[in-house]
Amino acid sequence: MFQSRVVASILKRNQSVLNSLTSNLKGTSSSRVFTSSSSSASAWTASAVARSCSHGFRSLPKGHHVPSFRNMSTLASVATEKEGFKLLVTAGPRAQKMVGIWLFGSAAWVFSMVVLGGITRLTRSGLSMTDWKFTGRLPPLSDEEWQQEFEKYKQSPEYKRVNKGMSIEDFKFIYWMEYAHRMWGRALGVMFALPFSYFLRKGYITLRLGLRLSALFALGAGQGLIGWWMVKSGLEEPPSEYVEPRVSPYRLAAHLTSAFVIYSGLFWTALSVVMPEPPAESLAWVQGAAKVKRLAIPVSLIVGITVVSGAFVAGNDAGRAYNTFPKMGDVWIPDDVFELKPLIRNFFENTSTVQLDHRILATTTLISISALWWSSRKLDIHPAIRSLVGSTLGMAALQVTLGVSTLLSYVPVSLGTAHQAGALTLLTLMLLLNHTVRRPSMSLLKTLPQVAKTS
Repeated sequence: MFQSRVVASILKRNQSVLNSLTSNLKGTSSSRVFTSSSSSASAWTASAVARSCSHGFRSLPKGHHVPSFRNMSTLASVATEKEGFKLLVTAGPRAQKMVGIWLFGSAAWVFSMVVLGGITRLTRSGLSMTDWKFTGRLPPLSDEEWQQEFEKYKQSPEYKRVNKGMSIEDFKFIYWMEYAHRMWGRALGVMFALPFSYFLRKGYITLRLGLRLSALFALGAGQGLIGWWMVKSGLEEPPSEYVEPRVSPYRLAAHLTSAFVIYSGLFWTALSVVMPEPPAESLAWVQGAAKVKRLAIPVSLIVGITVVSGAFVAGNDAGRAYNTFPKMGDVWIPDDVFELKPLIRNFFENTSTVQLDHRILATTTLISISALWWSSRKLDIHPAIRSLVGSTLGMAALQVTLGVSTLLSYVPVSLGTAHQAGALTLLTLMLLLNHTVRRPSMSLLKTLPQVAKTS
């Protein structure tokens, strides 16, 4: 992973600071020092980033302390604070580590959900289950039950117009894909709720963190409803006999965008737990990070818009049209890009316009990230930030390459899935970059020299 290049620099520069901080405060019984703890997640992207956050990022200045809340059995009502600095976990390094691992693991699980959802869509499995229950149910266990499910599917427009004559064995494959996607989401809900309840009972979590995680949990529960709302649109008869049944592009975009929002919220919160302070060893580096931040925020906005436009490409099956690059067929701009009325519909429903938009936005994303990298080359910034900017540029180039390859290959499942995972990986790097260039707390700024010491 690109993020792993950040780790060595951080560990080497800050391990001595952590050791000093710990030894200086040992023996203090009325307070606890909160330092960044090692975190590891169970999936490849989140685990890589978690390792990059198990560092000596000088999370707190010397002498910073807060009272213990371990004996609390309810949610902490006030966040720990000193000179404007607040912590999200209130029971020491061990609790900080446990909560961080749990949140990174949850983010990794959402990442896997997005990938599995992409496979489900690309294998045209999403419409195989024609009903939905919030709590889920057992899959068919006998030949009779399988036949009943198959008969239900035969009544759907997709079977009648696309899969007519499908064998029951082929039906079982698409059914299992959709069933796995649904049950994986429900398992995520349980995996999130049980540790959340435990940490609340132990008093590890502040009110601010508790409210944020409750909102993310509610969004996750709503994802199931949004998913069924999306699937239901694909079970309705198309307006014309020549139109292939598919889900509403608006509903698919809402479902995918919501998943990205949940992932971003979990990932950002996990970073805030294990890395309460950004890397800062001098005021010069803080000033350099501020300059990077001014560029990173608009670039992140472009990345986000490009991700949403990709959801509409998926919803309109636009990747299976104009399988040439850089031209769209024999032209640069198709003649029918403004065919629909009112005009705004073209940007969400017109296959030609949707694909053209995504091409332009993807190119803009690569150019803007390249400009960010170029602008940061001569800035005096923390080595971790410099490495992260370079990694983001590399991922952006890889993502564009994946997108073009997917288009030219007529959207095979493998490349289409990799492209969707690549979008989330690029978003992950942008989140990590924005989190790393935050302004340190005033209490940390007061302890920093003007220029970083060189070894």
